[in-house]
Amino acid sequence: MREVELKCAAPEPAAVGAALVAAGAKLTFSGHLADRRYDTSPRSLLGRDHVLRLRLYTGSGGSRACLDWKGPTGYEDGYKVREEVSTDVADAGALAQLLEGLGYGVIREIDRDIEQYLCHGATVRVERYPRMDALVEVEGTPTTIEEAIAATGLPRDGFTAERLPDFVRRFELRTGLRAALCERELTGDYRFSVDDA
Repeated sequence: MREVELKCAAPEPAAVGAALVAAGAKLTFSGHLADRRYDTSPRSLLGRDHVLRLRLYTGSGGSRACLDWKGPTGYEDGYKVREEVSTDVADAGALAQLLEGLGYGVIREIDRDIEQYLCHGATVRVERYPRMDALVEVEGTPTTIEEAIAATGLPRDGFTAERLPDFVRRFELRTGLRAALCERELTGDYRFSVDDA
């Protein structure tokens, strides 16, 4: 599958959710989203700009997990584009053990609370990190992305093809605070590099 996306900082994430609902968007998930990114010790995947990720959604309706692979990042007409393959996982703990047994280790943890919407054929996710700006991510085709962006109430020029580390760096420059992308970083445990995000 081809992933096409844009991101934007959201100073008032609740207002974005309200605007989406007012525009007819359907809330498809609300809860916690935990990503664990894996690589080998010499960072062979990162060196090729590949992502291997175990993702766990936990909400009031229970939890579900999926394993994702993403190919190298490309940019087309201002959008970030990657090949992506994803499959649901019945037992996230067993899969984590399998990956570790094959020589993969966690190189980055990312935790956030999210609301995910279906809006005009695009997926819109409002993300709140432990300590960083809230973000809105929009995935779909260029046409559905533009329609969904209009529904967010956010200015179009705030949406970019930048990666998460770019938003982290802007937050840190603006606030003078160290961003926390995962819960352990709130306690001062910064074992993960932001460049692996």
